[in-house]
Amino acid sequence: MSAEQRPAEQRLPEARELLAGHPVVDGHNDLPWALRERARYDLDRLDIGADQRGTLHTDIPRLRAGGVGAQFWSVYVRSDYAGDTAVSATLEQIDAVDQLIARYPETLARALTADDMETARAEGRIASLMGAEGGHSINNSLATLRALHRLGVRYMTLTHNDTIDWADSATDEPRHGGLTDFGREVVREMNRVGMLVDLSHVAETTMRDAIEVSTAPVIFSHSSARAVCDHPRNVPDDVLALLPANGGVAMATFVPKFILPEAVEWTLAADENLRGNGFHHLDTSPEAMALHRAFEAERPRPVATAATVADHLDHMREVAGVDHIGIGGDYDGTAFTPSGLDDVSGYPNLIAELLTRGWSRADLAKLTWSNAVRALRDAEAVARDLSTSRRPSNAVI
Repeated sequence: MSAEQRPAEQRLPEARELLAGHPVVDGHNDLPWALRERARYDLDRLDIGADQRGTLHTDIPRLRAGGVGAQFWSVYVRSDYAGDTAVSATLEQIDAVDQLIARYPETLARALTADDMETARAEGRIASLMGAEGGHSINNSLATLRALHRLGVRYMTLTHNDTIDWADSATDEPRHGGLTDFGREVVREMNRVGMLVDLSHVAETTMRDAIEVSTAPVIFSHSSARAVCDHPRNVPDDVLALLPANGGVAMATFVPKFILPEAVEWTLAADENLRGNGFHHLDTSPEAMALHRAFEAERPRPVATAATVADHLDHMREVAGVDHIGIGGDYDGTAFTPSGLDDVSGYPNLIAELLTRGWSRADLAKLTWSNAVRALRDAEAVARDLSTSRRPSNAVI
């Protein structure tokens, strides 16, 4: 048996060694929202410096065990929050990340640039960046977009689950055929300030419009391959094929209902069970999870694994190329996770699986670290160039 053919569990020491030098840049983690929902940001009640297994997917001991070197913390707010309510809730989420960084300075390092990410890695700390999830967070205001960037937000997902005034969502009825003129101006302004355009959650038409307009790399912070699992939250092959010319990065997610075809129908039924009992379908509170477990006892849940995620990454590498893929687990933003990737300590299991499939150490280093850092660095370079030729936009709808 060759080294490449050894079972994944036998490759774990090699996976951990690789992650020690080339740690994971994870594109999306919903810990701030979980802290809001579970403890109203009371970090004494939910101290992530201690093991929070059974309560959260994320804490510092498990981030360390998982080989995480940089995290885009999602400053998500629900898309049924509208107007100034959405803006103020986003500010509260940003403040929560600031509180985390201030409370755990020996572990978390505030990062605004690619250089900051490299410095944090050299110091053995976890670079902490922020991504806003959904254009509703700016309330149709480019000035608000710029303010979020000044506060440290380094990507914005153009939509969440609902279509907004200027962009169609993947999981709602289309109203615009992609981006409106104002939506295109949002993309241009994001390019000008150096904020990555995130195309997870958006409709195919929005993906293509944004890539056409953007002069900087785009990302998919937590989306997988539609050819492997036919779900609208995933990226179709023709869009993946556009990433090399754009310089963008598609970061595979771990959410079972997006990666395992058998899980799609089960999750629809489980979500309907939650709504029927008065819960939001994205609720991951202990009460909601108890309902999920009761539902699962009657109707067993199809379980994804690290191999399921690896199938997506194999396909994404084939279509987009190894320079244009990454990882975005969506921990603490999903009720269920794959076996072996149960929480943020599980990344070595995925790397070990990819080692058994013949991925080289150089390719894995691109997947885990280099691609995401390069995309942010390239967006910064575009912003420097645009600063000499483009003034701040005050466009309105």
